[in-house]
Amino acid sequence: MISRSIAALLIGGFLLLGQTADVERAWKLAANGHRDEAIQSLTKLVETGPADPRARLLLGSLLSEAGEHDRAIAQLTEAVRLQPGSAEAQNALGEAYSNSGDSRSARQPFERAATLDPGFGVAQLNLGRALLAAREFDPAAKHLDRAIAILRHDSDAADAHYLRAKVYSAQDDARGAAKELQIAVSIRPDFPEAWSDLGAARKTLLDPAGAMVAFQRAVQLAPDDAVAQYRLGLEYLNRHQAHLAIAPLQCADRISPDDQSTLNALQRALREDRRDDEAASIRRRLAELLRKRDVSAQNELAATRLNNEGARLEHAGNLHGAVEKYRAATELSPESAPMRVNYAGGLLRLGQWTAGLNELHAALVMDPSDVKVKTALRDALKLAPAGTVPEWKADRLSTATGK
Repeated sequence: MISRSIAALLIGGFLLLGQTADVERAWKLAANGHRDEAIQSLTKLVETGPADPRARLLLGSLLSEAGEHDRAIAQLTEAVRLQPGSAEAQNALGEAYSNSGDSRSARQPFERAATLDPGFGVAQLNLGRALLAAREFDPAAKHLDRAIAILRHDSDAADAHYLRAKVYSAQDDARGAAKELQIAVSIRPDFPEAWSDLGAARKTLLDPAGAMVAFQRAVQLAPDDAVAQYRLGLEYLNRHQAHLAIAPLQCADRISPDDQSTLNALQRALREDRRDDEAASIRRRLAELLRKRDVSAQNELAATRLNNEGARLEHAGNLHGAVEKYRAATELSPESAPMRVNYAGGLLRLGQWTAGLNELHAALVMDPSDVKVKTALRDALKLAPAGTVPEWKADRLSTATGK
C-alpha cells in the first residue's frame, strides 16, 4: 500500500519545485514503481552529495513504506532539521514513527505539520488519528472535522469520516457514528472496516435489517477479518439462525483462535444446531483458554513480587541477588518491558554487557515509543567495551556480510 507521504510526494508534487535532476530521476523511478532503484539512487545521493532536504524526504518516505523504520526516521529527522518549516517533512516523519509502532513520538510531528499548514488535510487526519488513539476525543474530533472539510470526497476523506465515527461511538452517539460511516462507505464502497462498524451502529439503533446488510458486506470484502466474521455470526445467532451462524464463527475462530467471545458464541451456535460433540470440543478449548489465562494472571502476580524483591535487594547493595530476582520475574512475565529493563540494568551494572544490551533491546522492541529505554540503550551502547556485539547487531552484521 502506498503511504500517504508517498502519495503526497508523487501525486501532489511537493518535490517538484526546484528539485535537482538526481532527485527528479529518483522521483520518477518511485512514481513508476521502481522503489528499490529509487532508494539506491537516493541513498547514494544523500551520502555523497550536498545536504538536500528533498532527497532525504523522498528517501525517508520510501524507506518507511519498505518497513526500514530506523533508516526512515533518521532520514526524515534530518529532512526536518534541514527544512523545519516544511509541513510535508513533519508529516512524513510522523508517519514514519507511526509505521514503526511509535505512536507517541508520531504525535509531535503531526502537530507541527498541522500548525505549519492548517490546510494540509492529511496532516489534520493523522493528528486526529493520533489524538483518537490517545483517547483525547474532543481534540481528535476538531482535527478530523478539519480534515473532512479539506479532503471532501477523496479516499483520505473516507478515513476521516471512519475515524470521526469512532469518536462518536466512544461518546455513545450511535446515530452520529452511523451517519459518518454511511458517508465513508459512500466515498469508498470497498471499505470493510467501515461496513463492519456501520453494522454495529445500525444494530445499536435497532435496525437489524440494515445491520445484517452491513455485516454481510464487510465479510464479503474482508473474509479474513475476524471481527467482521464474528459480528456476522453473532447477528445470525441472535436471530435464532444458529445453522447460518456457525460458518462465520468458525472462520473467526480460525483467524483468531484464542478469542473468548468467539468461542462462547460458537459453542452456543453448535449446541443450538444440535452438534453436541463439536460444542463439547469448543467447551473444552474454552476451559483450557480460561485455565491458561488464570495461570498467566498468577504468573504476573508472582513476577511482580519477584521484581519488587529484586528492587529491594538492589537498594540494599545485593546486586547479584537482585539480578536473579529480575531474571526470574522476566521468565514468569516475558512480555513485561519494565521488568526486562530492570533485569537489563542489573546485568549492565554487573558488567555483563552483551546480555544486558540484548535485554534492553528486547524491552525497546516491546515498546518502541519508550524514550527512556531508547536513551538508555543508546547510552549503554556508547559505554560498552570495544568488541561487544549484542545478538541483534550480530544478526544485522551476518545479514550484511552474507555469513
